Amino acid sequence: MTNTATTGKRKQTTITDFFNKSTLKKAKVSNEITGGKSAVKNIEEQNDNVLPNGETAIKEDEVKGETSATATIAKEKVQTEPALKPTTEYLIKAHFRNTLDPGTSKLLSCELDTIEDTWFRHLIEEFKKPYFLNLKQFILNEQAKYEVFPPAKDIYSWTRLTPFDKVKVVIIGQDPYHNDNQAHGLAFSVKPPVPAPPSLRNIYKELKQNYSDFEINNKVGDLSPWALQGVLLLNTALTVRAHNANSHSKRGWEEFTKRVIEILIKDREKEGKTLVFLLWGNNAIKLVTSILKSDEQKYKNILVLKSVHPSPLSASRGFFGNNHFKKINEWLANERNEKMIDWSVVPGNTLKEIAASNENLN
Repeated sequence: MTNTATTGKRKQTTITDFFNKSTLKKAKVSNEITGGKSAVKNIEEQNDNVLPNGETAIKEDEVKGETSATATIAKEKVQTEPALKPTTEYLIKAHFRNTLDPGTSKLLSCELDTIEDTWFRHLIEEFKKPYFLNLKQFILNEQAKYEVFPPAKDIYSWTRLTPFDKVKVVIIGQDPYHNDNQAHGLAFSVKPPVPAPPSLRNIYKELKQNYSDFEINNKVGDLSPWALQGVLLLNTALTVRAHNANSHSKRGWEEFTKRVIEILIKDREKEGKTLVFLLWGNNAIKLVTSILKSDEQKYKNILVLKSVHPSPLSASRGFFGNNHFKKINEWLANERNEKMIDWSVVPGNTLKEIAASNENLN
């Protein structure tokens, strides 16, 4: 150990400092998604340090400056920690990226960079189909000429907030909001600090009828707390030209989002996992019933609830009083023995009945 009397005080590298640095380095390699050969190279370089028994090798220069005893402890600590290995989904995406020519890679850059890996794996067959490539060329042209909502990074935010295996409830919308700073990739939801639009205000009114302690604050319009609990908020068209409603409809998004629903139903039918559809309005009803073939009663693990749209134009004709939010939770708890959805949106607000029910399941 260095004599501090002759050299002055020097801060030693601690074991904690060393491992924080090492962990950050590995996490960066594991989590970065890069293109083509570099993606595979990154994965291979990471796996080069994995020993046959799954432990991580440590290089001599990584313990330089430590005493021999400290170095031994450092080696033992690293070797007992699990190695960071890329997921199957990550490898699938990296391989797919590596098969693309530069033009197709540019067309699909948004999908490659922003779709959550489990969703990407299930939707991978769509991305090279002619209809989807034509759709993407249209979107790129639109983005070059006009402002398009939501921003590219948010088009697929629904995949990141609600990964494929976490989906329990599906609420289907139509077109993204087309005014400034509203759309962020979730149906019926707006990004903070934008206040709740009219349809969402009616949703809040219905929730208040379902749960008396639901707090209505129309200044809050972000439904991300629902998405994080497994509520997939999916529009049938995923983009729109600014201030021009339905401008991207019938361009291919409807075929893509129908495929999303088909894949979900097929998976849940096979696995027996819970799936609930909230179908508000004729468009949503027609979409899902066309897939279920009007035989939704045969699925014990799939619940379908229908009503008119919560728009001010129709809410009074059957949306108010449908009790959908309560029915979903009763079905989840009583028929599926699963946690209820806490429909609260105001930070700090919790629905007492739901909290108590979920506590009993823990």
